[in-house]
Amino acid sequence: MSAQPAPAPEGSPASHRPLAGLFWRIRSLQVGSLLALPLGWLGIVYLGSLVVLLITAFWTLDEFTGLVVKGFSLDNFELIFTEPVYRRIVLRTVSLAALVTVTDILLAFPIAFFMARVVGARTKGLLVVAVLMPLWASYLVKVYSWRTMLSTNGVINWFLDPLGLHVPTSGYVRVWIVMAYLWLPYMILPLYAGLERINDSLLDASGDLGARPWRTFRSVVLPLALPAIVAGSIFTFSLTLGDYITPQLVSNTQFIGNVVYANVGIANNLPLASAFATVPIVIMLVYLLIARRLGAFEAL
Repeated sequence: MSAQPAPAPEGSPASHRPLAGLFWRIRSLQVGSLLALPLGWLGIVYLGSLVVLLITAFWTLDEFTGLVVKGFSLDNFELIFTEPVYRRIVLRTVSLAALVTVTDILLAFPIAFFMARVVGARTKGLLVVAVLMPLWASYLVKVYSWRTMLSTNGVINWFLDPLGLHVPTSGYVRVWIVMAYLWLPYMILPLYAGLERINDSLLDASGDLGARPWRTFRSVVLPLALPAIVAGSIFTFSLTLGDYITPQLVSNTQFIGNVVYANVGIANNLPLASAFATVPIVIMLVYLLIARRLGAFEAL
């Protein structure tokens, strides 16, 4: 004899409506109905647009008519990797993303360590709010503020003039300064969470074994905080890699985002823009694979 499903309890939704009874008995339908909308949005809107982007990257632009030719071609990728200008833009963007990431690590580590291991609970909460406050301000307001401060008559030059110094005129340096400021909270918060999870007994054991503070930091704290560092670097690296607004507002230096934006709008070369947009996607996929092996996802 085959087993019959247990009758629905009296007063439950299944005892009144057949459809509710079906959801009551089959748990997978409950989970599926809850996840249908977000998964549908992810699959159709996000992944669907990404697939269209990748397909468009293999199309070409007719130089005579200016119309998009829908056919498979590797001309756009060949142009990106053979044209010296485009190669320099890719290397410039990747080097900037790496530089911003290293800068934010050096700035965020002492701040996060002070928040997680030194101050009390009340001060810790105030510092977390202080770190989050810049994220409440508009992105454009912050970039325009830095643009004003870095100008020739800006407040930074006003402070540096008595020392015989001035703000660097290099657009690369200006973009580096602004982006390091913009993405710093995204490095502090994962680091803070990672450092707070370190058990005090491990630090005490290191001291009991005769390790000096620097040796304890190098052999205990830093390895345990490495996943959190890599987790924070995912944000700083990827956000720098794809940003085009900051370079456009504070400098004339070209980065990947600027090239994509120019080809979508001014040049009207959507296939080349799509091909260039795949470069940071591939770079981030490799970066995420490395981060996964280092345990960064557990620290997010």
